[in-house]
Amino acid sequence: MIGLVGGWLLWRLRPAAIAYVLTVQAIALVLVVLVFVTSRSPLPRELLTFAMLAATAGTVIVITSVSINVQRQVRRNPWTLHIAYLAAGILTLPPNLLVLLLLGPTLHGVLDGRPELHRWLFTTAATTIATLSARFLIGWSEPGWSPAQFVLTGAVLLLVRAFVVAGGIRLRNPSAARADVVGEPIDVLLGIVAASLGGLLAVAVHSEPGSALLAGPPLVLLDLAGQLPQWRRSAQRDGKTGLANAAHWERLARNELHRAQTRGQPVSLLLLDLDHFKRVNDEIGHLAGDTVLAAVAMMLRSSVRREDVVGRFGGEEFVVLLPGTDTGVACAVADRVRASTAALSVPARDVHGRHRELDDLTVSIGVATTSRFGYELTDLLVAADAALLAAKSGGRNAVTLA
Repeated sequence: MIGLVGGWLLWRLRPAAIAYVLTVQAIALVLVVLVFVTSRSPLPRELLTFAMLAATAGTVIVITSVSINVQRQVRRNPWTLHIAYLAAGILTLPPNLLVLLLLGPTLHGVLDGRPELHRWLFTTAATTIATLSARFLIGWSEPGWSPAQFVLTGAVLLLVRAFVVAGGIRLRNPSAARADVVGEPIDVLLGIVAASLGGLLAVAVHSEPGSALLAGPPLVLLDLAGQLPQWRRSAQRDGKTGLANAAHWERLARNELHRAQTRGQPVSLLLLDLDHFKRVNDEIGHLAGDTVLAAVAMMLRSSVRREDVVGRFGGEEFVVLLPGTDTGVACAVADRVRASTAALSVPARDVHGRHRELDDLTVSIGVATTSRFGYELTDLLVAADAALLAAKSGGRNAVTLA
């Protein structure tokens, strides 16, 4: 059991997160067993409806997964697609067949080859709890079909799963960004569209089960729409750290500077460079270097405010824009980041596979403020870069004000 959990990477989570994940999975398993023990045998028409819904969903899942794998793209969570056919199943199928319909997310996990099995099992368990909760609230034996119950089906399916998953994310990483925990506005919009499509699909298959096949093309389009945030983030985010890449950071920074200039508010800029980082890559390995970059990025996000703009400029260089921050506060933030970097202890493996604990990291930081250099981003970057060079030449592990 210990080896299996180690293979899941579950052991790397915080103890509270491990307990939460296992509890959610246990609840889902108990619910599934109770459903099969207590449910009646399905009627022939219900079996036909299930077959049509499952065939349609399965075909769409296979097509979209193969397409994304062929194009070598990174799939975003395909939850939007599952909402539609699960909502239809909640409204039309008996509980035991509804549970079988939950094999759809399982099929997606197999086809997409998810690297962290515990995450896949956790999200599938959350989906199971949300689906059965929605069915219970609209009628366990015979679901109601009033407009209010249609709305309730979609709302419970979306909100319960979002709440369960958000709890796991927050316990795994308390400093996670809000968008990582609750999703972006487009996620909410696509969820509502998917739930609405599920209601329409339920009406169609209730009249004619074979009409489920007509939902195939809309489901494919829905899944593609669900990948748009992933593709947008891929163009905006640095792959190794998850921070804004240089181009996206510059766009955000220019917007913040324009807004601050309009309001007459100060802005500060921090330019950071890890000291002797080349030595990590050369002596321990580039994978260890990537691990360090990711750890520093996480530390940076937790060391600044949510409204601050954090990015990676390439190599071992990071940049932070601090809106509404004067010189004194900016230097205090920079010194806090410097101290937090020195306190980091990053577990990594060297090129020979041996475990190493990297605990001698330091950073040099240059600080520039609009009170001295104005609101042009280029001027701030040049000033911060000069201050950074001064910090380097002065012995490193230091903060220098331009």
